[in-house]
Amino acid sequence: MLKSLFSAFLMYSRIPMPKVEWKEENRRYALGFFPLVGAVIGSLLVLWRYICTGLETGQIIFAAGAVFLPVLVTGGIHLDGFCDVTDARSSYADREKRIAIMSDPHIGSFAVMKLCLYLIMQTALFSTVDSLRTSVVIACGYVVSRGLSGLSAVTFRSAKREGTLQSFVHPSHRKITVAMQLFFIILSGTAMTILLPVEGISALLTALIILLYHRYAAYRDFGGVTGDLCGWFLQICELYMLAAIVFSERIMQIW
Repeated sequence: MLKSLFSAFLMYSRIPMPKVEWKEENRRYALGFFPLVGAVIGSLLVLWRYICTGLETGQIIFAAGAVFLPVLVTGGIHLDGFCDVTDARSSYADREKRIAIMSDPHIGSFAVMKLCLYLIMQTALFSTVDSLRTSVVIACGYVVSRGLSGLSAVTFRSAKREGTLQSFVHPSHRKITVAMQLFFIILSGTAMTILLPVEGISALLTALIILLYHRYAAYRDFGGVTGDLCGWFLQICELYMLAAIVFSERIMQIW
């Protein structure tokens, strides 16, 4: 279990961890620990909100830091998947060509444009978040998004028999991994709804809709999921959950 935890953080974060041997038994429960990377990001977000409030830095500084933190922790691995999938879908090529495009290390113009728009929207949404409680709810979303991403990796049909994702999926103990992911999703989802019921439920329903679309689009366009597609889903899920929290909070304030 401990080696699987280290493997998860070594793969999906840039947080220093003890090196473990790259073998299947050390990755058996790694995807089950994937949501804990989100817990680290969420904790840093709450700490950053607390610091910005204490120093009265203003919303733009907070928003810029909030966008930067996930990239700092993960090294941008999921944003890379977002860009790869964007380029593949924008090609309108056949299924095999799309999968090949996702493996290309170069970035295309469509990915650059959508990445810029993504980061602008994320910064704008974070600039409206001035409450520590709202920040905690958003922080829980980082756990939920990774739990759902890992769940899709383990339970959805795979588009490829090989790849980085399959090196974690194939050796995984499916039932225990799914149970771990569901535990983290339920725990974080419960915390969200207790802290801010309307905002929390809105975010969870949004995440579920994005998950269903992720499955539909992945099967339609690629014949299944890949590591890049799971990264694309994670980024889209986090953006739309953030939007759901921000807009539902504003609606509640108006009413």
